[in-house]
Amino acid sequence: MALAAALLLPVPTAGQAGWRAVERVETYAISGKTGIALYRSIGENGPKAGIGRAIAYTDYKLTWRRDYRPQGGGCVLAAARPNLVITYRLPKPAGDLPAATRRLWERFIDGVEKHERVHGEIILDITKKIEALSVGLTVADDPDCTKTRAELQRRLPPLAEELKRRSREFDRVELSEGGNVHQLVLGLVNGE
Repeated sequence: MALAAALLLPVPTAGQAGWRAVERVETYAISGKTGIALYRSIGENGPKAGIGRAIAYTDYKLTWRRDYRPQGGGCVLAAARPNLVITYRLPKPAGDLPAATRRLWERFIDGVEKHERVHGEIILDITKKIEALSVGLTVADDPDCTKTRAELQRRLPPLAEELKRRSREFDRVELSEGGNVHQLVLGLVNGE
């Protein structure tokens, strides 16, 4: 329930036309002095995901500034500049941990954060694909640019589906028995 102050980090990426994504890390408080106690607290306090709770969660807000220009009786989408904020929600112990538990926790949370940042990379990749699909889009006989706007909206759903599919596929591998996140959980709760 308690969230720490967000850490804002610009994410430099190649090929962007002068824009940068912002990454925020928010934490939620958990308690416990052992790995199993910390994991139980995650189960009680983690972000809601589907019918249960998740260890961590990546979310984003994407808005656009688009420059539609009437041109020769048609319309061209001359520029599309995204404003992308990616938010990672991670657990954080509320108090100090015993040395052995702290070592387990640090390995666990480092792996969980790396997992969530892959979701962030997928979001960033899809945003770049939207930008590439948008800039230069031209529709003839569209002096008020309404057809161009509609055409862009028609082309976006496959990219939204790609984002969902890639995230689900990544989670399916990572969260499966023997997968990376499964191994991180076992290491935390079993003290390995």
